[in-house]
Amino acid sequence: MDVTDNLEARILGGLDEEQRHVASTLTGPMSVLAGAGTGKTRAITHRIAYGVHSGVYKPQQVLAVTFTARAAAEMRTRLRDLGVGGVQARTFHAAALRQLQYFWPHAVGGPLPGLLDHKAQVIAESARRLRLTTDRAAIRDLAAEIEWAKVSMLTPDTYLKAAAGRVEPAGFDLTTISRLFQAYEDVKTDRNIIDFEDVLLITVGILQEDAKVAATVRDQYRHFVVDEYQDVSPLQQRLLDLWLGPRDELCVVGDASQTIYSFTGATSRHLLEFTKRFPGAEVVKLVRDYRSTPQVVNLANSLLAARTKQPRRGGSDPWPAPLELIAQRPTGPEPSFTECADDEAEAAQVAGRIRTLLNEGVAASQIAVLYRTNGQSEAYEQALASADIGYQLRGGERFFRRKEVRDAMLQLRAGARAAGTDPVPQLVRDILANLGYTAQAPQSGGAVRERWESLAALVALADELDKARGSAAGGVFTLQDLVTELEERAAAQHAPTVQGVTLASLHSAKGLEWDAVFLVGLSEGLMPISFADTDDAVDEERRLLYVGITRAREHLALSWSLARTPGGRANRKPSRFLDGLRPQSSSSVQSRTGAKPSRRKQAAPAVCRVCGTMLNSGAERKVGRCQNCPPTYEESTFDALRQWRKDTALEASVPAFVVFTDATLVAIAEARPQSMQELSRLAGVGPAKLERYGEDVLRILSDN
Repeated sequence: MDVTDNLEARILGGLDEEQRHVASTLTGPMSVLAGAGTGKTRAITHRIAYGVHSGVYKPQQVLAVTFTARAAAEMRTRLRDLGVGGVQARTFHAAALRQLQYFWPHAVGGPLPGLLDHKAQVIAESARRLRLTTDRAAIRDLAAEIEWAKVSMLTPDTYLKAAAGRVEPAGFDLTTISRLFQAYEDVKTDRNIIDFEDVLLITVGILQEDAKVAATVRDQYRHFVVDEYQDVSPLQQRLLDLWLGPRDELCVVGDASQTIYSFTGATSRHLLEFTKRFPGAEVVKLVRDYRSTPQVVNLANSLLAARTKQPRRGGSDPWPAPLELIAQRPTGPEPSFTECADDEAEAAQVAGRIRTLLNEGVAASQIAVLYRTNGQSEAYEQALASADIGYQLRGGERFFRRKEVRDAMLQLRAGARAAGTDPVPQLVRDILANLGYTAQAPQSGGAVRERWESLAALVALADELDKARGSAAGGVFTLQDLVTELEERAAAQHAPTVQGVTLASLHSAKGLEWDAVFLVGLSEGLMPISFADTDDAVDEERRLLYVGITRAREHLALSWSLARTPGGRANRKPSRFLDGLRPQSSSSVQSRTGAKPSRRKQAAPAVCRVCGTMLNSGAERKVGRCQNCPPTYEESTFDALRQWRKDTALEASVPAFVVFTDATLVAIAEARPQSMQELSRLAGVGPAKLERYGEDVLRILSDN
């Protein structure tokens, strides 16, 4: 066997036909349309490795770009395991920041401004300058809107026109948002700081204006790979264009059916139109799903297939045809569909089924409960705690910030200075034993169990790395190598696997997978979310559910509840996305309800619904009657709503009218909506307030 044959066997031998084609085609533009679980990361890392080992690529001239620090760290780990540790694998922001730090003194001069970690304080100060009242939730919404504007390459001057038709964030009109955007930029200038979007914008500006800098960057990087290309924003695409210049050495990988971040400016348009820009580009489809059982894959395919049967309103283009996955795993259990009386009952049945899986030998770290909004987690935290089942909240405290982990890293660093080439797994166990690690998990729960699980995760990582790079691989993996790996992972927040059931939102579950997945709260108003009021928004909700389904390897359970609280009104309906998928359900929303439900807010009446006279004021139009006609609400209901509004306003330190005006409160009390959809139709209940207060309002109406 010659050198070439040996290289192909070592790097390409374990790939399927399509993956092998991706990995062995090293030059020219390529678009890889890769479905969930089809091994896209494997294909592109082996492509880079094959290119380097064959001499076509120089490792320092390859830039692999992805969207999260964790994904970039995972890619670096895979490349290192393939013997090409010199390749740069970074997020767009990390790559741009590194270039900005290097070129700033030459291109701009002086020290680089400080980098703003969080926008909240600056937005709060900007709001105070404009005498605007905001709470924590409003600041979060305003930050998201400003981020969207900046990645869309808008300025405060151009924002107003471009944002026409968008949902007004935090209840502020778009003119106010434009003024706040300008104030935000002014505060940053006063403080001499820049935010993460500025890192991209300034780098783009320097590359556009300074030909020498652009030439230097293009000489440094000759080959580009972009993962999760469906999530590219206009600003990121512009930066990529400037990195690439007139060349076409670009491989992009993505799946339009997994575009779930449009609210951040992401668009699959660049992926779908790649061959228009590069007419000679190769297009490779990866559709062999190695992750999930045929039962899970069939459900995912059916969910997307239902979308294409219904044309989009308004004469817009049809949906792009989704990739149809082909399962490669053996058969497994059928996905289950469970209807529960209320949220508490739903959480209890999920906890019970998780206990059964644990008893059957499924590891807790291989089980996840996924929901649409973070506010849904509390019921599952309580249910799992009551069942004595450990859990971890994804998006909670970061692993490397835990005290026991910081103590462990200090101990491991100290040990590395004295250690030789002794087997790492045993060394790690000996060192961490001083901090409380034992071979067997403690019987107690709470902090003791959480501490042990953190230390156990480090031990498991040491075992895994030693197997991949040490004795089991014919090499030597030292304690110092482990410390270096941990420091790199800490910088990227690439945490090892911790024992415990994962609780996570559907958005934060992207890129992850588990043996068993519970998709919960699948009722109208939550899936799709109540403020998804256009075809495009509803379709993104469908894609979000698709992402959730395709996280499961073997066990998949879907559930919903009919009421929010025990004894409450059973006014919820299962998600329209489950029609035709769950047993004994119709194939479409139209057949279930007689017509496709409109999610647009109805116009307020122009005449009084009691006496028929014309309504003159906005307050009258909100409640639908003139001020001379008596109210039709029950006093106890209105009093309960007022007390809730008062308590909510006090907690948020805002005036009561910021929660709901009196007129809106009267309209709610008189209309007595029974669902999020009905509540959304009332004037004064915008998308932000519906998400923030909707379930509380329905609970009060149900109880009174």
